[in-house]
Amino acid sequence: MSRSVSDPDVSAEVDRALDELAGRQIAVVTGAGVSTDSGIPDYRGEGAPKRTPMTAQTFLADEEARRRYWIGSHLGWRAFTAATPNRGHEALASLERAGVVSGIATQNVDGLHLRAGSSRVVELHGTMRRVFCTVCFQVFDRRDIGERIERENPWISVPDNVPLGPDGDVAPDADLDFEIPNCTVCGGMLKPDVVFFGEFIPAEKFREAEQLVRASDALLVAGSSLVVNSGIRLVERARRRRLPVVVVNRGATKADARATVKINGGTSEVLARFADALPARI
Repeated sequence: MSRSVSDPDVSAEVDRALDELAGRQIAVVTGAGVSTDSGIPDYRGEGAPKRTPMTAQTFLADEEARRRYWIGSHLGWRAFTAATPNRGHEALASLERAGVVSGIATQNVDGLHLRAGSSRVVELHGTMRRVFCTVCFQVFDRRDIGERIERENPWISVPDNVPLGPDGDVAPDADLDFEIPNCTVCGGMLKPDVVFFGEFIPAEKFREAEQLVRASDALLVAGSSLVVNSGIRLVERARRRRLPVVVVNRGATKADARATVKINGGTSEVLARFADALPARI
């Protein structure tokens, strides 16, 4: 169970973290827990919806699965894009402007760090903002694809009270007559520019994240259980350089035993506290 920073134990953990981070350039790794206060659920936390993620193999090979994916993805994307940055996103953007945060490597595809004003963001798992052709690799703005979907499927609308998934999708109740969007350049298959379950993170993206850690003096992990290998590998890069590692997350993470400080609390509240205190301690 997470606690408020007003809790004496959490307040002491935050103070310890501030001591470790003060005067350092901080690389940040974020996960789904950073966006829960924006209304986007995480994968494994309390109340997270049960879900069977679409694999890249199924998406590419099965037209019916692809149709169901596009229906759910479009319905969820409309709700997904209505989400706005929360205090945690804004705190990290403020810390970057103050010269404290060197950059963010995020496992999220929601784009909320960029919308909050962070400028150096490595989107490890891609972004919901783009769609690309798997044949000619033409890139499309997701908004344009959304308009095409609604023009070609005028019946489609966002149903009320449908749980939103962490990747900006929902589960449609039934198979519906749906025109799958294709590439307007070559007619090829379109795919959202996100890393599907079973796909590897692009090597160049991971190198960018490694460079962030290499150029920094400390690592802050916020809102990630670090079950995905990319996150824990970045923690190991920091540990090898003997950098302080601060983890802020509701519940256990794979790095708890390796962290210099672990704060079992909500990211919005804790990051706002960091944004208030760290610039004065440069």
